[in-house]
Amino acid sequence: MTLILSNDDVETLLTMRECIAVMEEAYAELAEGRGVSRTRSDCFTPTTRGDALYSLKSMDGVAPSLGVGAVRINSDIITWPKRGNAMRREKIAAAPNNRYVGLVLLFSVENGEPLAILPDGVMQRMRVGAANGIAIKHLARTNANCIGLLGSGWQAGAQVMAACAVREVTSVRCFSPNPKSRAAFSDAMSALLGIEVTAVALPEDATKGVDIVMCATNSIDPVFFERWIEPGMHLSSIKRPEIEINAIKRADRVVIHWNDPAPIHVATKGAVIEEKAQGRGWRLAEEIDFDKLPTLPQLVVGRTQGRRSDADVTCFINNIGLGYQFAAAGALVYRKAKERGLGYELPTDWFTEDVHP
Repeated sequence: MTLILSNDDVETLLTMRECIAVMEEAYAELAEGRGVSRTRSDCFTPTTRGDALYSLKSMDGVAPSLGVGAVRINSDIITWPKRGNAMRREKIAAAPNNRYVGLVLLFSVENGEPLAILPDGVMQRMRVGAANGIAIKHLARTNANCIGLLGSGWQAGAQVMAACAVREVTSVRCFSPNPKSRAAFSDAMSALLGIEVTAVALPEDATKGVDIVMCATNSIDPVFFERWIEPGMHLSSIKRPEIEINAIKRADRVVIHWNDPAPIHVATKGAVIEEKAQGRGWRLAEEIDFDKLPTLPQLVVGRTQGRRSDADVTCFINNIGLGYQFAAAGALVYRKAKERGLGYELPTDWFTEDVHP
């Protein structure tokens, strides 16, 4: 039988601490060359909306020790509006009933059968948070307890959850351009985590005097700048453009998620992909040789050095996502769902065939 799970099921089953643990284990396998992950690919074509493109995104990976291969697929309507001083990448909930479309497919490495089908929303949030949490575990000062957060959206919450899972965080200062959003976020996270989360009016108010700065935005322009760096800080971003190039160069130790410098982009002739435009998104920091920087899996297994002193400025750039993360987190979710009897089972024959494909 093939298991069908919902985002609510995944949220019930996947804790941040468990996600960090299984991904750290899986990263060790990836560093040793046993796990495999394919470069993300995005296909863009026009839509009937003048301000949007259609994007079909996919990534996949196989974690042999966990017995699972995974494919993540997104079918998106993408826009790039200007918010304040930065351009954003925003998905439009354009599917019926104002919904988004993202799926994770899990397969058995033993016989190829489809094990589970689930939405990607909660899992992708948790795997991004977990990756940055693992970086904090290996790069931030052991006594780091104060966080400056730039962002107050869906991803920002998982970033704080991950930091709290690996450090004794006592306070968070949150800035985002929308006062209502940052206030609501701060109230919600204070209640959820039992720590002081305070909304502030300026990004400098969030970053001054903190131990860890976490960027969690959908900006394709920088939101953290060199002038805000202080000795001993750990800098964290969930995408490549968020940290200014001069700030990256200033850091004593820079680790990235993976060596792929960018996704594979395929587009209709004449389509303008804003995140590939000069001076934005994937075009930022091009002078940095991303394919030669040390990676998070290498850091996990000790193949690259982390923080050397409390005064070091360390930096983690979660520059690109991996389908492999969905294999790792998916294996955990699938096992726990089977143990607890969650989800709906459908005949596997519906998803297999008796003719040679």
